[in-house]
Amino acid sequence: MRAAALLLAGLAAGCAGAEPPCPAGTQRAIVAEAYFGRAVRGGMPVSDAQWQDFLDGVVTPAFPDGLTVMDGAGQWRGPDARIVREASKVLTLVIPGATADQARARFLPVEQAWTARHRQDSVMTVYRSACVGF
Repeated sequence: MRAAALLLAGLAAGCAGAEPPCPAGTQRAIVAEAYFGRAVRGGMPVSDAQWQDFLDGVVTPAFPDGLTVMDGAGQWRGPDARIVREASKVLTLVIPGATADQARARFLPVEQAWTARHRQDSVMTVYRSACVGF
């Protein structure tokens, strides 16, 4: 009985990370959602023109197949426990045929360019698997 329970537990653990197949007409892809804060320490916020320059010069060459950008209003707790609010841009990329690690490797230079150019601490990026249809 105990051996059977261990076998079932092992099988369940092996399947825990397995994803169900995608429906007909769709394919597996990684969706990356990146949140770019526009506040600049000790300076003026990132302007619409600066964002467009970054999008045209950095993001689009790295992901020429398409993307979506939306305006956001972010908030987070700073190291001093104060709530910080700032305008943001939310960038969504769909990357078919990639693993999360591959998508992260492709997107990391974009994050690094943003943080260096606009003196940001980070870009929050969420990676998730999805079934997408085009």
